[in-house]
Amino acid sequence: MKSTLILAAGALMLAGCAGTQPTLGGASTVATGSAGGENANNASTQLEKCDKPLGTLAVVEDRSAPWFQQLGQYKLGSTTPVLRMMIQQSNCFVVVERGAAMDHMMGERALEKSGEMRANSNYGKGQIAAADYTMSPTITFSQKGTQGVGGALGGFGLIGSVAGLVAGSMKANEASTMLLMIDNRSGVQLAAAEGSAKNFDFGMFGGLFGGGGFGAAGGYSNTPEGKILVASFMDSYNNVVKAVRNYRAQEVAGGLGTGGALGVQGGTTPASKEVPAKSKSKKK
Repeated sequence: MKSTLILAAGALMLAGCAGTQPTLGGASTVATGSAGGENANNASTQLEKCDKPLGTLAVVEDRSAPWFQQLGQYKLGSTTPVLRMMIQQSNCFVVVERGAAMDHMMGERALEKSGEMRANSNYGKGQIAAADYTMSPTITFSQKGTQGVGGALGGFGLIGSVAGLVAGSMKANEASTMLLMIDNRSGVQLAAAEGSAKNFDFGMFGGLFGGGGFGAAGGYSNTPEGKILVASFMDSYNNVVKAVRNYRAQEVAGGLGTGGALGVQGGTTPASKEVPAKSKSKKK
């Protein structure tokens, strides 16, 4: 009986080394595949899709923000490439270049103006598509090894000891992200969405052998944090799509940007002119 339990425990630990994939909204996913025009290949089945694009969109990061500086700790670079791929795969927006490649685009136009290009290169003015919207990503939380499950299952003989060891080796890796979508002509925020993702590490061999040898193979302990962030951004983007799919513009009495509905005494906005020059206290 004891040998059977030991074999079962070993099988459990071997299986545990596989760990779990990053999850968004409770299901495993990572951004995969490719996009070409409105066609997507091998895109995640959990990525929200649109029948037709809602406009052109540029993805712009705030590279001076603390979260961007911290990406280097995980040997991660810009979030823009994977976001742009997901956006194109969804067919909800047409992605336009406003990053580093824009410099090269303008460089080609400079070459054309210099007279060095062939006459039929066709780099004349008026060909760059405007960006209707800007999408700005932010990482609000990213942590490796949170929510450790302690050996609360101990005290039940051999099975309890093994279960406690397994549970004690489980660690949750979490990330939370946000996407803001801005109308470039008015500067009005059109949508904002938060997303999150989580996966679990299993370090059973490390617990058994105290590191080294098999102990160095901590399952998904060494999974790049990038997988969690990608899943979280997909969750954020899905929430953006859900929000704008049935979009209705916000309306302000008197017109957007003309002062709003909250007037102040002596002000010049339409709502301010409706404020009495002298407030009258109510008599009891």
